[in-house]
Amino acid sequence: MKESVRKAGVLLHPTSLPGKYGIGTIGKCAYDFVDKLYQAHVELWQVLPLGPTGFGDSPYAARSTFAGNELLIDLETLYEHALLDVTDLMGKAFVCDRVDYGKARDFKMPLLKKAAENFLKNPTEDYEKFKAQKAWWLDDYALYQVLAQVYNDSRWFVAWPIDLKKRKKSALDKAIKEYAHEIELFKVYQYFFFKQWGALKSYANERNIQIIGDIPIFVAPDSVDAWTNTKLLKLDKDCNQEVSSGVPPDAFSQTGQLWGNPLYRWKEHEKTGFEWWISRIRETLNMCDIVRIDHFRGFAACWEVPADEDTALNGKWVEAPGQKLLDAIKAALGDNLPIIAEDLGVITEDVEALRDDNNLPGMKILQFAFGFNEDGGFDTTNAYLPHNCDYNSVIYTGTHDNNTTRGWYFDLSDKDKDYVRRYLETGDDDVVYKLIKEAVASRCKYAIIPMQDLLYLDSSGRMNVPSTCGTSNWSWIMSKEALADENNLDRYRYYIDLYGRYNA
Repeated sequence: MKESVRKAGVLLHPTSLPGKYGIGTIGKCAYDFVDKLYQAHVELWQVLPLGPTGFGDSPYAARSTFAGNELLIDLETLYEHALLDVTDLMGKAFVCDRVDYGKARDFKMPLLKKAAENFLKNPTEDYEKFKAQKAWWLDDYALYQVLAQVYNDSRWFVAWPIDLKKRKKSALDKAIKEYAHEIELFKVYQYFFFKQWGALKSYANERNIQIIGDIPIFVAPDSVDAWTNTKLLKLDKDCNQEVSSGVPPDAFSQTGQLWGNPLYRWKEHEKTGFEWWISRIRETLNMCDIVRIDHFRGFAACWEVPADEDTALNGKWVEAPGQKLLDAIKAALGDNLPIIAEDLGVITEDVEALRDDNNLPGMKILQFAFGFNEDGGFDTTNAYLPHNCDYNSVIYTGTHDNNTTRGWYFDLSDKDKDYVRRYLETGDDDVVYKLIKEAVASRCKYAIIPMQDLLYLDSSGRMNVPSTCGTSNWSWIMSKEALADENNLDRYRYYIDLYGRYNA
């Protein structure tokens, strides 16, 4: 492949921006962040999935693959549009060391409701157009969220009456009529989200910054996607999962990772021409410029675990029609798909062929680059070492699932630290930025660095620990001081300019 443009990026989810009400938003703090990237000659902003989160608030277990997270809506923007009063926000800000989803939800949702009700007093033609264009997913999503509130449980397959669980038309019609106002409110929330997100994306694009979005390969069991697409999933006649998703033992877990998502009936997808998947990719690319597909290897084969297992050990690989799927997506959306393949974990030749035959860049993680061969010497053939990385790759110091690079390095054994220091020709204190330098200097098409590494944070800045649940996951917040600091990306900008990753 002919090498051409190389770009640098930053990985930061909007929830991690320093918001005033317990969580980051797509308001002023997001615009300030875009300005910060622009000044540093950064041309890529990578986010995590933007959907509305459920239990555990993982963005990889959203209640909808098409909707936006209502908690990201900026309240001050709604005030500027005269949908909230100054007294709603004045003196109400509260500072959190970590994202407090519960507190943010309790504070924001009543105000979103007030703003939506004010909006509905004089709805715009643009809103009616939005509803019409998005009705194919918006109607079901709004109903789903209302029913989750009515039954105090988003697990439709457990807690909902059987007629609603199985989507009997008479039951759906009754619910739509009974909860018409509440359903309309959720449609307004989505309108707010997409208007604000669209404006932010335009602002970034005008500054030559592209947004890299993210979709998990599977949908959450407690999601509108599962509720409305039971024929496309491996569910029994009572809507219970037959198998669950996961991966075998890997670098993150000795017993593998048991994710719990329902798996696809690929033959049913083929019968539709992969219509659902095409819609999913199309809608994500409407929101973002590039899309990263989490667990891309699942397009070649999925690790299926019996539903009653407690770990992922006793699973098996089941083939998936990845090439047929990608052919269908390309036929609908064009041959040059702006897709990044997350190809980490157990990667086999068929996964590599699927990635390479479709000219999709894979991922290179520097924290996985330093190992030893059978003789105890340095393994200089490791595919993640910068000198082994090819152009059609995206190189990272770490991802949202890794420790921060500072935390990772100081947790290494003395032998491993020695290898890292030798490779980088540096001492302990500068390992993080020397790894960043190696990423930026590499041949890789994109070099993307988590904001935590650019801020030289220790393990307290970690975003997620795979296969665990807890309030520390998905809750890191960048400080206001870090966002305001005009100089903390100076060294990154220096490397970007030095190694030709600025394309203005």
